[in-house]
Amino acid sequence: MRSLSRRVTAFPVILLLVTANIAAFAAGPSTTTPVPRTDKWWANRQEMINANVKKHSDSQLVLIGDSITHGWEGKGAQEIWQKYYDKRHAVNLGIGGDQTQHVLWRLDHGNLDGIHPKLAVVMIGTNNSGSNTPEDIAAGVKAIVDKLRTKVPACKVLVLAIFPRGADANDRLRKVNEAANERIATFADGQNVFYLDIGPKFLGPDGTLSRDIMPDLLHPNAKGYEIWASSIEPTVAKLLGESS
Repeated sequence: MRSLSRRVTAFPVILLLVTANIAAFAAGPSTTTPVPRTDKWWANRQEMINANVKKHSDSQLVLIGDSITHGWEGKGAQEIWQKYYDKRHAVNLGIGGDQTQHVLWRLDHGNLDGIHPKLAVVMIGTNNSGSNTPEDIAAGVKAIVDKLRTKVPACKVLVLAIFPRGADANDRLRKVNEAANERIATFADGQNVFYLDIGPKFLGPDGTLSRDIMPDLLHPNAKGYEIWASSIEPTVAKLLGESS
């Protein structure tokens, strides 16, 4: 009887665990679940972006991402931004340290309010590479694309391959990003969603990443931002309807 009682008592616990696992599976990976970060610096940056968005209701272009996109506001990169993007009233929606799930939350909390851009350039995922699989990273990027298509349906989406990182092709996190990129490339439909991989532009013939372009082997310097802007410019101009 005592053994039976233990089994009966344990059954609700097992049922709860199974139910929780089913719910977690149904919700999808953490990369697709919108969540904010809790640090005050992030909250302040989020508020600043929202305030900037309100000032640029005529924005034709938004760039969405993490610290690599945020870095357009850094020394040397600002001049390149002015050269390519000021005339388009572009808005920088980048926050350092963000993962896909944080971007998803931001897009629901002010980053797109009141603007109707013609094009969104998305480059996100490298901050997920240390803790998520390529499949889950790609799923997070897909969730961002889907949210953009829902919230600003007239806006085309240009998804950039996650930039290369690490000294060479043997870098573990670079390999994760490359595997994610293979999946991200399949999201393009050639009508509303487009994919572009400019990663090779940053690399030497042997696949090495120069510190002259990314000093910490992750974030571009001014030279890297010029490579970025010039490499995507023909596609950006075409998707904005500025060229054929």
